[in-house]
Amino acid sequence: MARIYISLGSNIEAQRYIAEGLLALQAHFGRLRLSSVYESEAVGFNGTNFLNMVAVADTQLDVAAVVALFKQIEQNHGRIVGAKKFSPRTLDLDLLLYDDLVCQSPVELPRAEIVKNAFVLQPLAEVAPELVHPLARLSYRQLWQEYDKDAQKLWPVPFAWPAALYV
Repeated sequence: MARIYISLGSNIEAQRYIAEGLLALQAHFGRLRLSSVYESEAVGFNGTNFLNMVAVADTQLDVAAVVALFKQIEQNHGRIVGAKKFSPRTLDLDLLLYDDLVCQSPVELPRAEIVKNAFVLQPLAEVAPELVHPLARLSYRQLWQEYDKDAQKLWPVPFAWPAALYV
């Protein structure tokens, strides 16, 4: 059984698509551990603000199957295949960590955005503060403490959690 860390993001009907994404993840993985939800400005393009969070789950799927599942969930929730990397989106699911695996294929792990983007690092540090980044060799709490918080602003927001998540 592998522990996976998943980044969820949206800037199109964000409350709706984050909630639907969580329900889809729960349907496939069972119980999820969730960070707070954070709002941040779009990075890499001019667009409306994003909502972002991190979910933690356990799975018996291999990395390729997890990535394929995420792409299917995104498409089921209005994500356009082949859309530009830096563009608005209904739902973005990124595999951040798969245990302590380090690889480049079928996806880069650990995901580089962890140490670059506040909207990934802060919620990850919230759900896994003592977990150590397999390349940086620092805990996510330490990485967040050392992060330049003026580089990217984000703030926690209230979120209408789907009732089904509390089952």
